[in-house]
Amino acid sequence: MVSPPHEAMHRIFQHDPGLFSRVSRFLGVDMPPPVGAAILPTDLTEASPVERRVDTLLRLETAEQGAFLLAVEAQGKKHPEKQASWACYVSYLWTKYRLPTALLVVCQDHTTAKWAGQQVSSGPAQVPTLTLRPLVAGPHNMPVITDPEEARADLVLASLAAITHAAEPAVNGIPKALSAALQDAPEAVADPIIEFTAQGLARSPAKDLWRNLVAVDLSFYKSYIAEEIRTEGEIHRGAQDVLLVLEQRGLDIPDAVRSRVLECHDPEILRQWLARAVIATEAEQIFGDE
Repeated sequence: MVSPPHEAMHRIFQHDPGLFSRVSRFLGVDMPPPVGAAILPTDLTEASPVERRVDTLLRLETAEQGAFLLAVEAQGKKHPEKQASWACYVSYLWTKYRLPTALLVVCQDHTTAKWAGQQVSSGPAQVPTLTLRPLVAGPHNMPVITDPEEARADLVLASLAAITHAAEPAVNGIPKALSAALQDAPEAVADPIIEFTAQGLARSPAKDLWRNLVAVDLSFYKSYIAEEIRTEGEIHRGAQDVLLVLEQRGLDIPDAVRSRVLECHDPEILRQWLARAVIATEAEQIFGDE
């Protein structure tokens, strides 16, 4: 099952195909901005029963170089068979579309990025018939964007910076800059950035920082993460209200009661317990006949 970071690392290029040209300067190449872009089907399965699927496939066109394909792969760890699969993807796409094909691998840690960037060849050493040389975007070359003005200049790149630095100590400064920059952005622009960043940080300690920033700085947005945070906050306050009424009435609150109240995530049940807390003579009575 694919993880949220995996999806964010490649789907962000579907959201903004021009991102590749802006990222390329950090990868040692200089791709001009596209004058045309299209998202292509990612299924590379042939007539044989072997299924092959690239994460994201884009057809980009520049004024200087014409059309080419960009295959984007999100890679979370080293995989001994992946490089052969990548070579298959590139050669198949080249054959199917008759267009030059580039491969971009997006990583979140230095070890995987170093492995993914290795040049590999098929054939004897004297005859390297097919050579694979991927471009790699990761914490080793993506910018650390901690200035809100810099983040505001390219919100999608700032989101990718947060995603690729998810496991790095420097990551915390990026969500702070990004959330500040998003305060001025229209909701239609901000919502996808909020979601991509949340997905990309899903397995990072910075995920809680981003959730809190969204809840405080971007509370007026209706994204699912903002709604989820606000709901959690309302539930937490409801549980605290139940305990506060019991405490104010001078009732003893056993640890089992306190834990059960704090662990409840149903707002309706908490409202029932609150109503009973007003008249209960013992804390356990708030649970009624349950």
